[in-house]
Amino acid sequence: MNAPPRTEKRFWSQRRRRPGRRRTVEVVLAAVALVLPVGVFAAGGQATAADQPWTNSAQAPLDRANELLAAMTQAEKLTMLHGGQGCGYVGCVDGNTRLGIPPLHLQDGPVGAGDGFTGVTQLPAPVAGAASWDTALMNQYGQVLGSEQWGKGTNVVLAPTINIVRDPQWGRAFESFGEDPYLAGQMGAADIQGIQSQGPMAQVKHYAVYNQETNRNNITDNAIVSDRTEREIYLPAFETSVKQGGADSAMCSYSAINGAFACENGQLQNNVLKGGMGFTGFITSDWGATHSTVASANNGLDMEMPGSDYYGTALTNAVNNGQVSQATIDDHVRRILTSMFKAGLFDRAQSGNTGSVVTSSAHNAIAKQVAQEGAVLLKNTGPVLPVGSGTDSIAVVGDDAGTNAMSQGGGSAGVNAPYLVTPYQGIKSRAGSGVNVTYSQGTPSADGALPPLGSAYLTPSSGTGAGLTASYYNNTGLTGTPVLTRNESSVDNVWGGASPAPGVNATNWSAKWTGTLHPPATGTYQLSLTSDDGSRVYVNGQQVINNWFNQGSTTRTGSVSLTAGQAVSIEVDYYNGGGASNATLGWAVPGQSPHDQAVAAARAAKLAVVFVSNFESEGGDLNGINLSAAQNTLVTDVAAANPNTVVVVNSGSAVTLPWAGAVKGVVEAWYPGQEDGNAIASLLFGDTNFSGRLPVTFPTSLSQGPITTTAQWPGQNGQVQYSEGLKVGYRWYDSQNIAPMFPFGFGLSYTTFGYANLSVGQPDASGNVAVGFDVTNTGSRAGAEVPQVYVGQPGTTGEPPKNLRGFTRMTLDPGQTQHVAITLDARSFQYWNNGWTNASGTNTVYVGSSSRDIRLTGTTTIGGGTGGGSQTALPRTGWTVTASSTGGGDVPANMLDGSTATRWSTGVPMANGQSFTLDLGAAKSIDRVVMDSAGSASDYARGYQVLTSTDGTNFGSPVATGTGTAAQITANFPATTARYVKVVQTGTSTSWWSIAEVNVFTDGTTGSGGTGGSGAVLPRTGWTVTASSTGGGDVPANMLDGSTATRWSTGVPMANGQSFTLDLGAAKSIDRVVMDSAGSASDYARGYQVLTSTDGTNFGSPVATGTGTAAQITANFPATTARYVKVVQTGTSTSWWSIAEVNLSD
Repeated sequence: MNAPPRTEKRFWSQRRRRPGRRRTVEVVLAAVALVLPVGVFAAGGQATAADQPWTNSAQAPLDRANELLAAMTQAEKLTMLHGGQGCGYVGCVDGNTRLGIPPLHLQDGPVGAGDGFTGVTQLPAPVAGAASWDTALMNQYGQVLGSEQWGKGTNVVLAPTINIVRDPQWGRAFESFGEDPYLAGQMGAADIQGIQSQGPMAQVKHYAVYNQETNRNNITDNAIVSDRTEREIYLPAFETSVKQGGADSAMCSYSAINGAFACENGQLQNNVLKGGMGFTGFITSDWGATHSTVASANNGLDMEMPGSDYYGTALTNAVNNGQVSQATIDDHVRRILTSMFKAGLFDRAQSGNTGSVVTSSAHNAIAKQVAQEGAVLLKNTGPVLPVGSGTDSIAVVGDDAGTNAMSQGGGSAGVNAPYLVTPYQGIKSRAGSGVNVTYSQGTPSADGALPPLGSAYLTPSSGTGAGLTASYYNNTGLTGTPVLTRNESSVDNVWGGASPAPGVNATNWSAKWTGTLHPPATGTYQLSLTSDDGSRVYVNGQQVINNWFNQGSTTRTGSVSLTAGQAVSIEVDYYNGGGASNATLGWAVPGQSPHDQAVAAARAAKLAVVFVSNFESEGGDLNGINLSAAQNTLVTDVAAANPNTVVVVNSGSAVTLPWAGAVKGVVEAWYPGQEDGNAIASLLFGDTNFSGRLPVTFPTSLSQGPITTTAQWPGQNGQVQYSEGLKVGYRWYDSQNIAPMFPFGFGLSYTTFGYANLSVGQPDASGNVAVGFDVTNTGSRAGAEVPQVYVGQPGTTGEPPKNLRGFTRMTLDPGQTQHVAITLDARSFQYWNNGWTNASGTNTVYVGSSSRDIRLTGTTTIGGGTGGGSQTALPRTGWTVTASSTGGGDVPANMLDGSTATRWSTGVPMANGQSFTLDLGAAKSIDRVVMDSAGSASDYARGYQVLTSTDGTNFGSPVATGTGTAAQITANFPATTARYVKVVQTGTSTSWWSIAEVNVFTDGTTGSGGTGGSGAVLPRTGWTVTASSTGGGDVPANMLDGSTATRWSTGVPMANGQSFTLDLGAAKSIDRVVMDSAGSASDYARGYQVLTSTDGTNFGSPVATGTGTAAQITANFPATTARYVKVVQTGTSTSWWSIAEVNLSD
C-alpha cells in the first residue's frame, strides 16, 4: 500500500492549531552516529571485498556504484526508484539485505525534524536566516538540521527550500531565502554544506519555478516563463546549491513549466540540471508530483515519492515493452547509489531512531542566535530603542506576545518545539523586578478571530427561542429550496469536511443563518468571520464582512455601530467548495473587549510593545498582505494612547504597515522559533545590536509591486503569466523608480557605518573583477554591518538597473575600520541570451547598505563574447572524438593528431545539426574551445553551439553560441566541469565543414600573485610533508600517496594560520600549487597564502594569495626557485581543512 500523499488541504486545515507551542523541560542532544567497519551495514550482514567489492571505501563513489549496479537484479534496481512501505518517516526506500544496501529515510524539513517528531529543536524560519546575511551562521543552522535528522535515523533531509519569493502572498515564503537569486544561492549552499557535514544528504527543493500554492500539482498552475527569466531568476540558486553547496539530491516541484510538469520536464531536469549544471545526484518527486511513468522516467525523474503508482508495476511494464531503456533505469539507480556512497551511508550506521531526543543546549543557542541576527529594525525614531534605564513600566500587547506566540509557519515546515519562550516572558524576565511589565492580549487570536457570538443576544427569524435560523442547500449558491431548516444556537462550527446536517452534502453546499441581534451596549462592535471556504455577514441589510472566497481557513473582521436595546437584523452566509469546512462568527462588545483593555494598559505605561502577525503555511496562499483589521486597529489605538509605541511583526514575508508613521519603532522578527522571547528581549534592551537586513522588499501596498493582474497571480485560463520577467522584487522597484516602504537589504542598527576608498579592478583572465572598499563604525556602539555589492549592466542588455552580486558581514567596534575585498566572478557581468553572454561595455559597481542606500560607485569595462577563456590548453592524451559524418579519409581523429596538414570534414555541404563530440576521458574544468581550420577561407562553421555533458548522454543548453569565422573559431564560456564537449554546426553552406585541430582549455584559475602556471607536473619522488596539526589517521603523507581516497586533515575547525609545508628534497623551479579536496564541498581552505623558501626557515612574502574553492584550489605565481613550499590557511570555518592530493608544476 502506498504512503498517503501530503496534500495542501491537510496542511492548510492545521492553520489554527499552530503546532509547536507545547512547553516542556529542556533536553540535551544524545544521538551519536555509530561508525562501523567497512562492510558492516545497518541493513544487515558482514560483507567481504571479494564478493562485494563495493564495500571498499577507498574507491570513488561512482566506481562503487557501478560495481554494485552490476550485481543487482532488475527487480532490485526498480525497487530503488520508488517509495516503500511505512517506516516511520515521511518517505522511505526499502533496503536490500542481500547486497547490503541500507534503506533511505526521507524526512521534512527546512526548519527542523518535523512531521510530528518530538525531542527536536524548533529553529527560526529560514527567512530569518536569510535576513542575517550570515553564511557562516546559516552553515551552523544546517549543522543543527543535519545533526538532529541524523540522530533521528533520517538520511535524506528534505531541505532547503530555495525558491524565489516572486510575490509576498506565497504561503511558503517563510521557508525560503527571499526574493534574490544570489542571496538565496549563497544561503542555500551554506545550509546544504551544514546539513551534509553531519551525515545525511540534503534534498534541495523545489526544482523549479515553484512560487505559489494556489492550484499546485495541477496543470492549471502552468508557469509561462521565458528562458531568460528562468536562467537569471529562478534557476541560479539551484546552480549554486549544486556547484557550491554540493547537494546530493533534489526535489522536483508541483509546478508545470511552459506546459510540462516539473517532474517530467526533460529540458529542466536532463538538459539544465543534470547537463548544464553538472548535477550528479538524484531527483525525487515532491509527494504526489509524479504524473506519468514513461515521460517522467525518460525526462530525468530518478525516484517517485511517496509510493509506487507510476514507478512500480507500470515502470516494469514500460521497460519490458521498450518504452524506457535499460540505460535509463541504470542511470537512475546509479545516481541514487553514487549519492549514498558519497554520503557514507554504506560505511557507517545510525544509532538513533524516530524516538531519539536530539535537541541540546548548543542547538538552542544557535536557534537564539539566528532569531537575533535575523530580526530587522525598520524604524527607531527618537531613538525609542534600546529600552532606557528610565523606563519603569512596559505594556506588552498582542496575542502573539503570549502563549499563542507565532513562532513558526505551518505545513511540512512545522516543528514541535521542546519549549517556547513567549515575548512577554522574555521581556518580563529581562526587565527585572524594578520594571512593571503587564500583558494584554489585545485580540483573541493573531488572525483577528473574536470570541463566538452567543445565543443570549440572538433571536431566530422564526421569532421564538434563542439563536439563529439555519437553512442548508445542496449547492454553493444558496439557491433553490433548502434541504434542511432548523434553529441553531450560534454560528460556531468546525465540520472538517463532513456533512453539516442530515441530508446535506459533505462538500459543495451552502448555508444561511438569519435572525435578530440584540446589542447589550451602545458603541462600536467588532465582528469577525472565520471560514473555509467563503462567508459574509450582513447587519440591517448592510454587508459588514466579505469573506466570500474559495480558501483555506481565513479570518476577516469588520465593525458596526449599534445602540443598546435597538434590535437589528443579522444574516450570515457560508459555502463550501470542497475539502475542509468551518465557519465561526465572533464579536466584541464595546468597553469589554480585549482591545479596550490593551489600550488602557498602554496608556498607563512608559513604553508599549505591540506584537502582530500573519500566518503562512504550505497548501494555501495569502489573500493579500495586510494584517487583520483587528490588529491594525489595535496598533493605531495603542499608538494614540502611548507616544512611545514599538511594534514587532512576526510574518513570513512582507506585510503592509499602514500605522508605521504613527509609531516610533518597528521590528520585523519573522517566525523566530522556540527562543522567541529571549531573542526579542535581548534586542529591545540593547544586549544584542540589531543587524538583520531585509531579504524581501516591503511595499506600501500589494498593488505597488510587480504582480498586479489575475493572469500573473494566481493565473487565468490554465496559465500563470510570468510577464514581469526579470523585474522581481527590488528589480521592479528600481526599474519603475518606485520607492517601497522598506527596500531590499535595508535594516537599522544602534550604531552607524561609513563607506570609503572604493577600488574596482578590470577583469582578469577568468573574467573576475576585484572590488575593495573600507567600512568604518562611525557610532558609539559595536555592531554588525552587511555591505552589499550590486552590478548595473549597460542598458542595451535589457537587465534591471542593478543586481546583487556580492555581500559580506562584519562586526566592528566603535571607530574601527575594516577593508573589504570582494571578487565578482565573470557571471556577475553576464546575461542570458541563448547562453551566458558578456555585458560588453561599461558596467557600474554599486556598494551600499541596501539596494537603495548606495554609498560608493565605480565602473569596470567588460569585453564582448560569451565567457572567460584561459590560456592553458589541456593535454589531449587519451581523448577520442566522433562526428555526425565523415568525408573520405578526413576522419574525426585528425582533429587530435597535432598536425594542421590533416583534417576532419563532414564530406557533405554544411547543414544545421552537424556535429562532433569530444570525450576528454575524465571530467575536467574547461572554459574555451578553439577550432582551427588551417587557413581555410570557406570550410568554417557558419554558426555554432557548444554543449557539455558529464555522461555523454545528457547535454544541457549551449554554454556558448556564435557566428563562425575563417581560419579559427574561439568559443569562450564560463568555467564548467564536463567530460564530453559537443560542437553543433547551425548554419548552411555549399562548402564542407572542416577542422584541422581542436583544443580545449582549462579554466586557468589564478591567485593574486600573478598569472603564471604551467602544465608540467613535478614528480613527487623523495618529497616529504609536515603540517600544523593532524586529524587522527588523516596524516600529511596522504597528500603524496597518489590516492584521492585518502586525505590529510587538520582534525580541528579551520582557523587562521594552519599550514602544511612541502620539502621537495632539492631546489626546483615552480610556478603552481594544486590542492585537490577530492570533491569535498566544505573542507577546502577559505583563504590561502603560498610561501616559498630555499632553507625551510626563511620564508618570504607570499608568492600567491587567494580565496579557496570547493573540490580543487589552483594557485599560480611567477616562476621561482625553492625547495620548501608552505601553504597557510587564512580563513575560518567549522569544517576541517582537508587535502587529498597536492601537486606542483614547474
